Parts: sequence; C-alpha cells; structure tokens
Amino acid sequence: MFEIVFLGTSASAPSVHRGLSAQVVMVKDHRYLIDCGEGTQRQILKSGIGFKRLNRILLTHGHLDHILGLAGLMSTFMRWESIDALEIWGGRATLDRVQDLVFGVVLRGAKPPMPLHLIDLKPGVFLEDADYSVEAFPVKHRGRDNYGFVFQEKSRRPFLVEKAEALGVPAGPERARLVRGEAIRLGDGRTIQPNDVLGPDLPGARLVITGDVATFDGMEGIVQDAHALVTEATYIDEDAEMADSFGHMTAGRAARFAAEMGVQTLLLTHVSRRYRERDVLDEARRIFPRTFLVRDFDRFSIAKDRPVTRVLREEGEG
Repeated sequence: MFEIVFLGTSASAPSVHRGLSAQVVMVKDHRYLIDCGEGTQRQILKSGIGFKRLNRILLTHGHLDHILGLAGLMSTFMRWESIDALEIWGGRATLDRVQDLVFGVVLRGAKPPMPLHLIDLKPGVFLEDADYSVEAFPVKHRGRDNYGFVFQEKSRRPFLVEKAEALGVPAGPERARLVRGEAIRLGDGRTIQPNDVLGPDLPGARLVITGDVATFDGMEGIVQDAHALVTEATYIDEDAEMADSFGHMTAGRAARFAAEMGVQTLLLTHVSRRYRERDVLDEARRIFPRTFLVRDFDRFSIAKDRPVTRVLREEGEG
C-alpha cells in the first residue's frame, strides 16, 4: 500500500555517501515529501522519481538540516518544473522559519511560481481519503512544534469467496454490492447480507515516521503493531548521555522500543558520521533482528499482507 524512498539519511551534516534528511512516501497517485534537507532537489532527480505530483511537503520540525532544501526546491520550481499548487505542512514554529526562508530569501517579494500554502499542523488526522489517512502526532525534540506522521491504510473486511459460492451468489455486481455493505436479493428470493460473506476487519498497513526524537514516551498507542517504524539512530548506547543532551535517539533504544511495541520492521535513519554503519546496525539487530539501517535511495514497500521489503531500483535509476 505504501512505498517509502529515502533521499537523505545523514544526521546534521551531509557525508560523502549520505545527504540530509528527506524521504518520499508514495501511496496511490500521491507523493508526500517528508522533510527537505539541503540538496533534496538533486536527490529527487537522482532517485528517478522526478517532481510530478510532489505537491505536499510535511515537515517534522524546523531545524536547518531538515528545511534548507526548500530554498533550492522552490528555485527549481520557479525555473524548470510546474506543479499546480504546493502545500507545506508543519508546526507553527517550523512554518515561521519556512516563511523567512522561502518568502524572505528565495522570493524576496516575488510572486510564488504556484499557489503556495503554509498550513499549521495540529495533532490528529489531517489528510484522508477512502483508502488511507495521514495523521500528525507531537514528538519531543529540541524546541517546540515537532511532529511525527502516521500513514494508515484503512481496514477492510475480506470477501469470503467460498461462503459466497456456497450461498449461490454469482460473480459480478452482486458481490461488489455486498463488499460495499449492501444487502442483495437472489433470483430465488433469498436475501444475502454482507455479514454472510464478509470476514472480520483486517487492519491495514501502518507506517510511522517519528523524525528526530528524544524519547518515545507517549508514542505507545501510535507505534503499537506498526508494520514499519522509521526513526533516527544518531547515537549508539555508549553515548546515551550525549544523545539525551542533544535530544536524539540511540540505535539500541529504538530497537528496544520496536520490540516492545510489536513493530514488524524497524528502519533507522539520521545516521552520524561518528560511527561505522556496522556498529549502529549491530547494536540494533542484537535486540531487534528485523532492522535496516537505511541508505540514500533505499526503497521499502509496506503492505498489510506481507513483510516489509526493500524494493530494487529499476535499471537506469540513480
């Protein structure tokens, strides 16, 4: 149901192999850019996903390593790309900084190249359609108005073909009506109710993205049984005091929380240059084996009926 593409996975400053924080969540025909670190527009091009339908940007917080790329992205839109409108969602403190960056530095009084909407986030569901919803939840990091995001596929009652055939329900429109929750009448006069052929609700895929985070306290209800948890691993446990002082997470703490919450797969990002990748990944996997330490341009597919899987890029991408 969801696919996530990591465009930047470094903490605080870019490295030779990692750009700054950015990821795109793709669902149906929609694309959501989560954070926009410096150089994100180049990473979008290099990833092969392009700019089409990239009209919603969700910001976890206003630190520069998560928003500076908005300047370059807006410049790209002004000169080369065309989209109908752009929505930037974030907490009030984050949007104040975006206002200064985009309108004060990039545009400097010029008209935006498209209708540009800065939308103040509040906790709760803020985008929804028939198949999924997007929810914001507050997180603790340095400063105020920090948010994580939940992409939730809506639950569905499976159609039980064997029961339908046993009841004599023909294939076609009658079955579609039952799936929609409507009763039908068969040619012999019998009435078939949806409950006769539908199974119990099955929860949909759930993708949780925390952004930078100092603690998981209060997130239990959000993260419980998630198919994928995307969170940071800026430090390892031996530097837990440093992590606390800067409002960040360790790989070990993230892994312990994922295990406690029954998460299916843990995706760690925001990786510091101070550590070897192997040390960060080993710390997490000793506690929670189903952990990936993601790299730039990694893609993962999140669906309700199969394990989270890494998607191989098509030939010619990147």
